[in-house]
Amino acid sequence: MSALFDVPITVIPEENSMIFKPSRFQGLLAGAALAFAMSLPAAASVDVSGYKFEDTAQVAGKELKLNGAGMRTKFVIKVYAAGLYVPEKKNNTADILKEEGPRRVTIQMARDVSSEDFGKAFMEGLNDNVDKTEKQRIVSQIGKMGEMFASVDGLKKGDVLHLDWIPGTGTQTELNGKKLGGPIPDINFYNAILRIWLGDRPVDRSLKPALLGDAK
Repeated sequence: MSALFDVPITVIPEENSMIFKPSRFQGLLAGAALAFAMSLPAAASVDVSGYKFEDTAQVAGKELKLNGAGMRTKFVIKVYAAGLYVPEKKNNTADILKEEGPRRVTIQMARDVSSEDFGKAFMEGLNDNVDKTEKQRIVSQIGKMGEMFASVDGLKKGDVLHLDWIPGTGTQTELNGKKLGGPIPDINFYNAILRIWLGDRPVDRSLKPALLGDAK
């Protein structure tokens, strides 16, 4: 017989053979499951200078996608990180303003800001991007938003502010998971808010492309 097959065979006694007892088998399964779970990618998120934005958000029972996120700076000082959530990603302002479904702007504060300063910045952003005729149509909504800001004793570093558009309800604001005031109707008002960051004269010219997903 060829030497290729001339291999000594060792007989292993039955008592030394590997027997898969239930406890051992379950342990192997648990280990395999853990290894598989660890190999899966973690829930995706975007990091903006240490402020994380999840890839999706739930608003009015709908799953929204993170369109983009970036940092608002003023004289190189980081003020807040902002993220824009929409039903489907868009890369231009016009398409985002045409969207009738739910939307969200999430702001994560990077420093303390008084309610007076935040309200002032809000009004400056509106004045720069909304003409007088349109502003007169939403003057009552602007007043309600101003009252809401005045009711808050400033924004602190780490605070999370949501500005949501909920179809059939209006603009709803939340601070650290708690609603601020009631909903403010009129989609034109919410679009005016979006123009603060996405308009022709955005509050931060580097933040606008970031929210539109065009950050370099």
